[in-house]
Amino acid sequence: MKGLVLVTGANGFIGGHLCEGLRQAGFELRTLNRHAAPGDERSFRMDLARDPCPHGLLHNVDAIFHLAGKAHDLAGNDNDASTYHRINTEGTRKLLEAAKLAGVKRFIFFSSVKAVGESDMQAMNETFDLPAVTPYGRSKFEAEQLVLHGDYVPHPVVIRPAMVYGNTEKGNLSRMIKAIRWGLFPPLPEMHNRRSMVHVDDIVRAAILADETPQAAGQVYIVTDGHCYSTRQIYDWVRASLGRSPVRWAIPMEFLNGLAKVGDMIGYLIGRRFVFDSAALRKLAGSAWYLSDKIERELGFKANRTLPEALPDIIRFLKLK
Repeated sequence: MKGLVLVTGANGFIGGHLCEGLRQAGFELRTLNRHAAPGDERSFRMDLARDPCPHGLLHNVDAIFHLAGKAHDLAGNDNDASTYHRINTEGTRKLLEAAKLAGVKRFIFFSSVKAVGESDMQAMNETFDLPAVTPYGRSKFEAEQLVLHGDYVPHPVVIRPAMVYGNTEKGNLSRMIKAIRWGLFPPLPEMHNRRSMVHVDDIVRAAILADETPQAAGQVYIVTDGHCYSTRQIYDWVRASLGRSPVRWAIPMEFLNGLAKVGDMIGYLIGRRFVFDSAALRKLAGSAWYLSDKIERELGFKANRTLPEALPDIIRFLKLK
């Protein structure tokens, strides 16, 4: 065995894959979730917002892989900054303080590319320093600063994944695939936008590499699969993977802009965001383009999976074909 590690948020999509990857790599596991597995002495329960760290949680633990937290509200309806701060920032501080007392050596923090601002105009790397624009992003950035500069552990690392894809029911990609399958997602024009993504198996590999490589200490690493995808490309690849024929036409942008404005008006009247509005259109048409050159150069990381290659497997998992 390589040593005992703690995985927080182990019941989540990435957490579950990480636990399996760590087991295969020879690590002994302990987990922390909001709901512990009954009768499993390796499973601990903690509400990051309210609870102190459980007694014995970090006894003999060499490393912490910290994924637990309040996830980004993809619908944009939850912008409670205090809740994000209490869970993502202060919850991380609790773990770091307990880690220091217990003599934990390594702390691998799963942050987000949303921890800094965005630009449609350029590829972003770890030097990009515009302030985060959402409460979620700010809470993640504040937690990053604690991890990197709080002097809690000798080997702190921050991982910023691009959008993670893989076999899961959750997330924008799965929703898009289902909408295309049922004819509810129209053919958008090719806008040549650029979206960075990464397969869950590759983010697991990157995290374990960051834990095991001494040069990673004190570093921030963006992780992508090394490719950029436009929304129209994804649409066409999903149709092909579903066995559907190509669509040769597209809805004009002028019509989409008008529809988004109608959605804005409906949202204003009902007091919450409508299913399609200007923000949703910006997400579909905009770019979020990141470079993972640093982790490739410093740690020798290279992604094994790409979206077009993974789509058939995701569609089989979703039982859509």
